[in-house]
Amino acid sequence: MNHHEHLAIIGSGASSIYLLKHLLDQAPLLRWQVCKISIFEKSSITGMGMPYSPKTTDVFNMSNISSEELPELPVTFGDWLRSQEPAVLKNLHLEGVTISDSEVYSRLALGRYLHAQYLTLIASLAECGIEILEHPGCEIIDVQDQPCGECVVLTTSQGAEHAFNRVIIATGHCWADDKPESGFYASPWPISKLLPREGEHHNHAIGTLGASLSAFDVITSLAHRHGDFVLHEKGKMTFRPHPGTENFQIIMHSGHGLLPHLQFDQEEPFREIYRHVDREGILSLINDQRFLRIHTFFEQVCRPALRKAFEKDSMPELVSLMDDSQFGLVEFVEKMTDKHDYSNAFDGMEQEMVEARNSVLNHKPVHWKEVIDDLMYTLNFHAELMPAEDHLLLHSKVMPFLMNVIAAMPLPSGNTILALHDAGKLEMVSGRVCIADNQTEQGMTKIIIDDEGVESSMSYRMFIDCSGQKPLELEDYPFPGLVKNGSVRKARAAFCDSKSVADSLPDEKKAHLFKDGDDLFYHIGGIDIDGTYRVIGRDGKPNSRIHDIAFPHTSGIRPYSYGLQACSDTSAILVRAWVEEIKGAAPVENDIVEITEIYEKVQAA
Repeated sequence: MNHHEHLAIIGSGASSIYLLKHLLDQAPLLRWQVCKISIFEKSSITGMGMPYSPKTTDVFNMSNISSEELPELPVTFGDWLRSQEPAVLKNLHLEGVTISDSEVYSRLALGRYLHAQYLTLIASLAECGIEILEHPGCEIIDVQDQPCGECVVLTTSQGAEHAFNRVIIATGHCWADDKPESGFYASPWPISKLLPREGEHHNHAIGTLGASLSAFDVITSLAHRHGDFVLHEKGKMTFRPHPGTENFQIIMHSGHGLLPHLQFDQEEPFREIYRHVDREGILSLINDQRFLRIHTFFEQVCRPALRKAFEKDSMPELVSLMDDSQFGLVEFVEKMTDKHDYSNAFDGMEQEMVEARNSVLNHKPVHWKEVIDDLMYTLNFHAELMPAEDHLLLHSKVMPFLMNVIAAMPLPSGNTILALHDAGKLEMVSGRVCIADNQTEQGMTKIIIDDEGVESSMSYRMFIDCSGQKPLELEDYPFPGLVKNGSVRKARAAFCDSKSVADSLPDEKKAHLFKDGDDLFYHIGGIDIDGTYRVIGRDGKPNSRIHDIAFPHTSGIRPYSYGLQACSDTSAILVRAWVEEIKGAAPVENDIVEITEIYEKVQAA
């Protein structure tokens, strides 16, 4: 056992910050194992991450998590804000604001907070005897595993090479390239690329693909450059456009024409992996084919938990439906989607605003939303046990519904949306969208809209893909050395019935089929990892030297790992596994807590 390991962390965003926090929690043991930690960050700003950096976002972009919902760091978000000088609060547009632990604030405020916690964590690790080496503005362009030398070599964009005993990849988001010459933007980030120049306006229609929280970041940033919001008595907000913006308008394109659900109060601020079922209960659901079926999970775990939640929410119709064995997962998703489906999405949001205000302001939890979030979070950490059929169902039916419910819009953002719609500056178009193969008009992006079989087209000078991060394909993995030598492989799921299901797949899904030996698999996106985030190579074996916790790389295996709570739980699992690996090989001090191996039986299964 190497008692002088040098650990490298690629990335310094939220996943890395929570990783450092959990390493610090185990520092009395790990300091006997780790002598140095090197942190590589391609941005010049460390300890923030892309969604919260002033290089990518702006002060009008709101986070959707409050202080009381954030996993533990040295100081809470609310306490940190309350301790800031007036100049800092003024810069964050919080001058004179009474800071509340239950309120949400801007992404920039959250980024400043995360950076402060990052600095505290690395200082605390140094005090424990672990040397910290920071490398800001240093992008890692390749990783090479050297099993003979028991090390991993990182190559920087400057051509330098560094060798480490263990590497943790926490690179975060990775976006496709824009095509600004045609007005197409593959993501909203950095938001500055979408803004008009000082003194100018976008006096034309702008399209967004999706009505997600990212789309609302675009909407709020652009709206504040094209007009002013006026708050009236009783909380009514209106939008007053600037002169010369008569043709400025934003049009959201959403498959079903739905706006996200609004913010809701929760009984428990934190998700728990095992709140409604323990690990043994999950493993007991594995069938004779060694699969965890999603319908079995719904019947045995979700149904009783949701029934209880609907009782608490005084929703007798849903309680009755949960008692009906014919009312399964798909029926549940369709029913709850229909309850949120309005002929006019903005009228629907105005109606739901009353319930949302009552929930948030009077601390009345919406239990069913909280429970379904917890249940799918549980499934997320056991998704490698599901067959390909259930991964397909999860992504086609369940995930779109979940993201609409759980990526809840803060109430102030909802007021902004309604004000813009009332002013004629924000509209919604339903239907599936694809970019036209033949772009006929220079400087424009033409899209084809399929609304239940009825096709139409629209063209935009600016069209922004706000549909979110896609799982990375193996050929796009940012470290080609690991791909070339077989240190990583495609994430995959086997079929329960490969012949019948594979034959029935549409052509775009058949492209995900591949064989490994004689076995047929479905590529579920990203790379393969084990339960403790060790990358799995071409030989099917996990690599104890390389871990990957970057969501775009691992979202095939961990499809519901959204938010800062997932960043914390993911890194906690990795660190606990490492502690178990080295426990007993070093002097153990009295304050070391015994750790249970979360995935021992899952891996054995």
